[in-house]
Amino acid sequence: MWYNPDMNILFITDLYPVKDNEQTTPRTLYDFVHEWQKSGHKVDVIKSNFILNSFLRGKPFYKTGQYGNILNINYWTPFWFNIKRKQPALLTSFPSDLLIIAHMPSGILFADKLGLPFIAGIHNSDLEILTKPLYKFHFKKRLENALKNAKAIACRSFVIRDKLLRLYPEFESKTFTVPSGIDENLIVPFSEWTRENQSSSDFPPVKVLTCANLKKRKNIDKVIEACKGLESFELTVIGDGKERKKLEKLDKNVKFTGRLSHVDVLTKMRESDVFILPSIGETFGMVYLEAMSQGCITVCTKDDGIAGIIKDGENGFLTLPISNEIRKTLLKIKNMDDDSLKTIRYNSFQTIKKYTSKHCADEYLQQIFKIL
Repeated sequence: MWYNPDMNILFITDLYPVKDNEQTTPRTLYDFVHEWQKSGHKVDVIKSNFILNSFLRGKPFYKTGQYGNILNINYWTPFWFNIKRKQPALLTSFPSDLLIIAHMPSGILFADKLGLPFIAGIHNSDLEILTKPLYKFHFKKRLENALKNAKAIACRSFVIRDKLLRLYPEFESKTFTVPSGIDENLIVPFSEWTRENQSSSDFPPVKVLTCANLKKRKNIDKVIEACKGLESFELTVIGDGKERKKLEKLDKNVKFTGRLSHVDVLTKMRESDVFILPSIGETFGMVYLEAMSQGCITVCTKDDGIAGIIKDGENGFLTLPISNEIRKTLLKIKNMDDDSLKTIRYNSFQTIKKYTSKHCADEYLQQIFKIL
């Protein structure tokens, strides 16, 4: 095997659920850890929790301490955090073969303070720190230095890698892409993907679905505006959030389900023809892979999210987050012949088979060792 089958891995990030029932913490990084553990690796997690950021994002708060294999450490600033004062044993208990992987700005800064080799995982949050004036004078410099010190840099999408390398082309030799994957058991067999042919006098409406936390950057309003007045289209919106009341006023014909369980979301996807989410500022977007796994023709924003996995007109579609452009894309899909639609669905099925949780977790480690 190309790497030790029972490795010691230390995973450092604030984007990690301490308890299984957390609703506001994405489980994408947890999935990597879970797959590595299933493969026989020993994985410990340090949740380096920036308290103010936690409160601003509405995350659950836990006292500093050990929770199973997770060590939660709270601190008020991401700059002057004293590791030895919080956990004196940290600097003396690391095995010599330890692989340290750190994600998100707080995790990367924490790892850099250890003075040991580490891999930095880059999300959209990191790009914001590296580009927004708010962070220019201190936080940006600290993160830049940490990335220079990192032995390898794992970008969470092809789009993020491209953006990072435009800023720092000198990182190219140690940078790779590490997308997430889905549970392979969720993938619907391709034989169940195509709807039965209808007679020309009985075409069913195109069932369009979107699913998100209803906040402004998700651009659900653009989807509603694009569908409004279109004949033979039915739009369903899954999710809740502060924008919901405004969105409901845009078109009374749109069905809002509110927040649904994961099982019910997948069911809705299987019942739909098209899934679209023209959001901006996405680190990755697991919901797109889930939609693809259930047989939806999937549409995402150009140069954002999982663009690079979805290729326009090949296994899905890319659109600008503008109402008129979304409308054009939906009409293009509606007017495509059956053979063309089947080809796109088939290509989507072949794509999603490559993006399972196990494959992506194994590929993550393999990419690290190619660089190291």
